[in-house]
Amino acid sequence: QVQLVESGGGLVQPGGSLRLSCAASRSIFSTNAMGWYRQAPGKERELVASISRGGRTDYADSVKGRFTISRDGAENTVYLQMSSLKSEDTAVYYCAAGIFILSIFRADYWGQGTQVTVSS
Repeated sequence: QVQLVESGGGLVQPGGSLRLSCAASRSIFSTNAMGWYRQAPGKERELVASISRGGRTDYADSVKGRFTISRDGAENTVYLQMSSLKSEDTAVYYCAAGIFILSIFRADYWGQGTQVTVSS
């Protein structure tokens, strides 16, 4: 059974930090690359960060230097550490499992999403 469960979203002030977690079923985590997407109101869903099974990471230009994706094989969990948050980071964040095709991450499985709101 495919299962991706996000947690850690919430309200944070500009400049603050937040860590999102995504607990995955073992079968999915061990065989897939992982990624985080976000979707702001009125905008398309965008890929924020991805990490291969071997730990290679990639980031959207808008979050480089502020966000860090990591994965823990012992816990079957992928994390997104977000720092120096801005109001434009406000969105629903989705965890995804998938593969890389020509170095581009393609999501095959999705979590339910967690809301991140950056506001004073």
